[in-house]
Amino acid sequence: MVREARREDLDAILELYLSLHETSVPEHSVHLASVWEQILRDENHHLIVNDIDGEIVSSCVCVVIPNLTRNVRPYAFVENVITHPAHRGKGYATQCLDNAKAVAKRQNCYKMMLLTGSKEQKTLDFYTRAGYNCTDKTAFIQWL
Repeated sequence: MVREARREDLDAILELYLSLHETSVPEHSVHLASVWEQILRDENHHLIVNDIDGEIVSSCVCVVIPNLTRNVRPYAFVENVITHPAHRGKGYATQCLDNAKAVAKRQNCYKMMLLTGSKEQKTLDFYTRAGYNCTDKTAFIQWL
């Protein structure tokens, strides 16, 4: 079942992120709790999970960003797309991305953007099948 994350999902999401690029789960702290609350309360921040029989197996984040161009229509940014390795190839991430697209459409976004650090053709093909392209724009990253 694809749904928005709930307060009690934090630990499962942090564990899932170990399959993304994290090397450890952050310790519970006031800062972690504060950031989690901020995410949960932000109406433009959608942490989408795919819950299969009580286990969060896939997730993505969709942030809707207010905008003054394109007839004052917002755009959406998708990040942290991940499926647990034991559950890959079953369409779970596609369902999360479809949910993110539905969120963006509901909020009248004129486009969605997604960046990936992966160079694996399988991953790039997955994003292409999901409707994204790598030809319209050029992304530049500055790590801070």
